[in-house]
Amino acid sequence: SEIIFDVKCSKAVPESITAMGGLPLEYKTGHSLIKAKMHEMKALLAGEMSGHIYFGENYFSFDDAIYAACKLAEILSRENKTASEILAEFPHYYSSPEIRLDCEDGRKFNAVEKLKVLFSEKYKISDIDGVKVFFENGWALLRASNTQPKIILRMEAGNKQEFEKIREMVYSRLRLFPEISINE
Repeated sequence: SEIIFDVKCSKAVPESITAMGGLPLEYKTGHSLIKAKMHEMKALLAGEMSGHIYFGENYFSFDDAIYAACKLAEILSRENKTASEILAEFPHYYSSPEIRLDCEDGRKFNAVEKLKVLFSEKYKISDIDGVKVFFENGWALLRASNTQPKIILRMEAGNKQEFEKIREMVYSRLRLFPEISINE
């Protein structure tokens, strides 16, 4: 089955979905966008980095934290391991939280488009939602917020040293854009 996740999720998500026999599908961030994609793909499960988990089974796809907690309890009841032991089996990467950079609503989408062009000159990118830039040992995402005058930045790498290299490279590019307020 296809499992949908948003662009902000860790690389560990598609790796884990694949390892368990699922088909990972990266998609745009946002409640209504994820739910629409679930319906289109007839997916049984979707999730966002924000913690929203959407279930397609036995219902018209819904986001329910109590149901998710009950599913987790069900899984733990069948395992002979603690939640920490189960989580330790998943890949781990060094990552940032969501970094919210101020940028006027009327300028944020154009700024992200310019960043996409800038990064695509040297790096492989994805433009599913904003621009996700792929580096040798990590990635960075820059996308216009759906709800605020902000550009959302998130980065991930295999270790802290690679993360710092990505962070410095991304911020050096962001400094070229006076319309984006950088709070380092």
